[in-house]
Amino acid sequence: MRARLNTTLSHEKAAGLAALLSGIDGVISAETTAINGGMLIYYKPGAKERIINFISSLKKSDIPEEDDITAESRALTEDFKKNLFYHLKNGFIRRFLLPAPLRTLFTLKRAGGFVKKGAKSLWDGRINVSVLDAVSISAAVLSGSYSTANSIMLLLNISELLEEYTHKKAKAALAKSIFVNTDKIWLVTENGDVSVTSAQLKKGDKIRVRAGTMIPVDGEVFDGEAMVNEASMTGEPLPVLRAKGASVYAGTVIDEGSIVITLRNLPDESRIQKIADMIDESENLKAGIQSKAEKLADAIVPYSLLTALGTYAFTRNVQKALSVLMVDYSCAIKLSSPICVISAMREAVGHNIMIKGGKHLESYANADTIVFDKTGTLTASCPRVEKIYAFNKYSEERVLKIAACIEEHFPHSIARAVVKKAEEMGVSHEEEHADVEYVVAHGIATMLNGERTLIGSAHFLFEDEGIRIAKKTKEFIQEAAEGYSALFLSIGKKLVGMLCINDPVREDAAEVIAGLKRCGFTRIVMLTGDGEAAAKRACESLGIDEYRAQVLPEDKANIVKSLKEGGHKVVMVGDGINDSPALAAADVSVAMRSASDIARQVADITLLTEDLSSLITLKELSEKLFKRIGENHRFIVGFNTMLIAGGIGGVLTPSASALLHNVSTTCISALSTRPCLLK
Repeated sequence: MRARLNTTLSHEKAAGLAALLSGIDGVISAETTAINGGMLIYYKPGAKERIINFISSLKKSDIPEEDDITAESRALTEDFKKNLFYHLKNGFIRRFLLPAPLRTLFTLKRAGGFVKKGAKSLWDGRINVSVLDAVSISAAVLSGSYSTANSIMLLLNISELLEEYTHKKAKAALAKSIFVNTDKIWLVTENGDVSVTSAQLKKGDKIRVRAGTMIPVDGEVFDGEAMVNEASMTGEPLPVLRAKGASVYAGTVIDEGSIVITLRNLPDESRIQKIADMIDESENLKAGIQSKAEKLADAIVPYSLLTALGTYAFTRNVQKALSVLMVDYSCAIKLSSPICVISAMREAVGHNIMIKGGKHLESYANADTIVFDKTGTLTASCPRVEKIYAFNKYSEERVLKIAACIEEHFPHSIARAVVKKAEEMGVSHEEEHADVEYVVAHGIATMLNGERTLIGSAHFLFEDEGIRIAKKTKEFIQEAAEGYSALFLSIGKKLVGMLCINDPVREDAAEVIAGLKRCGFTRIVMLTGDGEAAAKRACESLGIDEYRAQVLPEDKANIVKSLKEGGHKVVMVGDGINDSPALAAADVSVAMRSASDIARQVADITLLTEDLSSLITLKELSEKLFKRIGENHRFIVGFNTMLIAGGIGGVLTPSASALLHNVSTTCISALSTRPCLLK
């Protein structure tokens, strides 16, 4: 069914109208246009009257505005169609309906714009495609070939239109792929819950979100309570309780329960939407091959001009010289490379990988060394307390109680393991201590019954804090902690307990390590703060040949720097605050889905799942991307050289050369949007 509103619409309103129509029972699909308010609706039998009644009662004020990204994509397509029709219509009118004198005047006026643009480039000291276009159009006009000049200008305008559309469409597709999207949003009303689109929401509205559903907005819990997985915001994998008055954020997921949320920000204002800003920033993070291609493309332009001049000098044939001028390498090279990169970034999002810029893809493709942080990256990040030892007349229960009492303040996987062990053993751990001080990657310090109490690594207690132990105790500890990560507890300068913790490696980690070796990583290194025995055992089970144990945060960064100084291209994979210096030091850094906010901020690439095999996918994608860019460049050079040869030989006219050149540029740009990986 086709229909039309008696009003024009903005692109945002047109998209919102399509969303409204699609929500009507019986509607299969709906398309709208902002140009004249037109609608094309496909519906099931029996739904026509319901649709007509809905449209008849519809007011312009009732039509919501769709999200900016969807609206922008729709606007791009409609504007492209409108502008294409405009150029073709004007070209037809000028060629067949205008008298010759007027046609000549229009030709000269349009040519003046191209000449002015070329002259400006020359004035700025640049010999680029604008200069090439200006020379070719000027040569056609001066030789009296007004028809050829008009054809050239029409093709150039259409080509520019196509190139701009292809580039913007690729960017819009990338933005859409990372846009938070929920199929249904349940608005709480006096008459019950009503299904609406995000575009229909207003600040202050109340929506209901149930278990297993992503929260679509930032807001405050008005009613109910739920366990919310906030890993996408905080980096902590365990869900947290959110009840009345608590803040919740878009992109987080309800694991259990149901809550009613009062909207604080609309969907396009939510924290998760700030990721979309990365799209524009990524344009400034060009891959090296892009920059080289652009420099090469501009460097070729003077040779194209010299070739055209030489052709005219030897043949005295203006048409042959024009045919040479119609062809340039620059447009296709400059356009296809960024489109390839943007499309690959979009494809990566489809594989749950977020990349901040093309240069990071290139760095990953060229990398030969990958460095892993152990805890939370190669391990399942669900450690368990396996053994408890007590010293100096303390009982194991008392050691566990104090440890849990201190550790419960910190959302760290080791801390959770201690608290969970206390729960399993029924050990109550009411607070008995004063304020606690968290020392990153070392441990915790507090005051307990007037005595300084410490819990943390061996390095923290025995080296930094100077806790002394007898030789026999030291030997016992070394034997008992063999193969485990050890957590030590001291009170008043005396060691009172040790907790042996096991953090099993991920089930898929060994297979992923083998896959990384197959796809080109010649050196794989594991870094950990664990002891030698625990590190060695983990590496043996994973198939990693090289590791560093008892590593401090600053040591991780130094290790990465030394690998780079040794001539290696280094990838660093981590998830914690203490990994941030190493992530920043690497050639390219990767943060896990459950990484801390700081780690994800520093990282160049973020995995949106806990699946380590994404690292293999990323390697394949990055390598195939740059293989495609290389193939594109070879085709562009080969095809355009063939066109130049055809022009010199008189086989191709200037119009034919321009048409084939522009069609090939458009085609190579369109083909650059194809997926690099076979699905």
